[in-house]
Amino acid sequence: MLALRLARGARPLVQLRRLLVAAASAGTGFLLLYVLAGAVARPAGSFPRLLWALIPLAATVHLAVAVARADPATRPREGLDAAGLGPVRLMLVAVISTAVACVLGSALALAAFLHLRGDLAGLPFDGAGAGLLHAGQPLPVAACLTLLALVPLAASAATALALRPHTPPAPQTGLPWGIALTACGLAALAYTGRGGAAMLVGWSLTAVGLALAGPGLAYACGSLVQAVRPGGLRLLAGRALQEEAPRIGPPLGALCSVGAGALTALALHDRGGLDVPLGPLTGPAAALVALCTTATLLTSAVEARQRRAAEREALRDLGASAKVLRTAASLRATALLAVCLPLSWGVAQLTSMALTR
Repeated sequence: MLALRLARGARPLVQLRRLLVAAASAGTGFLLLYVLAGAVARPAGSFPRLLWALIPLAATVHLAVAVARADPATRPREGLDAAGLGPVRLMLVAVISTAVACVLGSALALAAFLHLRGDLAGLPFDGAGAGLLHAGQPLPVAACLTLLALVPLAASAATALALRPHTPPAPQTGLPWGIALTACGLAALAYTGRGGAAMLVGWSLTAVGLALAGPGLAYACGSLVQAVRPGGLRLLAGRALQEEAPRIGPPLGALCSVGAGALTALALHDRGGLDVPLGPLTGPAAALVALCTTATLLTSAVEARQRRAAEREALRDLGASAKVLRTAASLRATALLAVCLPLSWGVAQLTSMALTR
């Protein structure tokens, strides 16, 4: 009940982020049901399609965790312990809120899927979705419920793990490990080519490597901003970027991997060799992943900004104008774009060469 009261009394922006989690959960649930229907109709080759569907699942879980961390209702405050709202209770509130949003999305996915198949009340859109969703094949109820439970369970477990009371580790960058994993992923793509599940392994290693290297890249961007006799503005922007690197780094690296994947898909499409592992829903699935990673990065940036509120107030007390703070934020964004856009393009070029050899 406490989680529901906090959710109901949240600000509109917080509610919007929760609705984004529900929408992402609905899209992922619909995609999983589509894969299940295809597996029932044509069992051969269904396992690689299920593995590819785990990518939107991972992007949705990542978004749900970012939204939970940025939720003001789950942030410890002075005096809440006396009211029985310690770190563990706040973690449970975040877990319940995440589960409610994801369950709502899964329920919407099931209702939309059954409606388009004509299992509820007639065939909408003149039956256009019946063939795509294999309406002639019965769906196993247990398998449907199991797949739909994946998003709420995975998101709740990841939220509990991320918000559990623990001592923060010492700041460190995973740039060398990220580069190593990205290199392994590119090597796997070059070795296996477009080999279904083997290709997915290469893509996954590349994406995880870029996400792991993200904090190091963001920290390097902060160092770049402060290089060569910096003034006060560049020092402010660079130090803030280095401070925010652990928060925005992983979603930044994930967004770089999505950008590299999109550029690779365009290059392969121009050469007439684009594979569609999820059939007609490959495009919507890719769009879902891109939207989730972008929303995750923006949410993480909002969380980092909220955590630096005291520093901004101190700067204002020292006479820093709002224009200076906005200019510093623009400088940070420009530095990130200057590093991440060439990185995405370079990874895309290497990936395209690996897949066309």
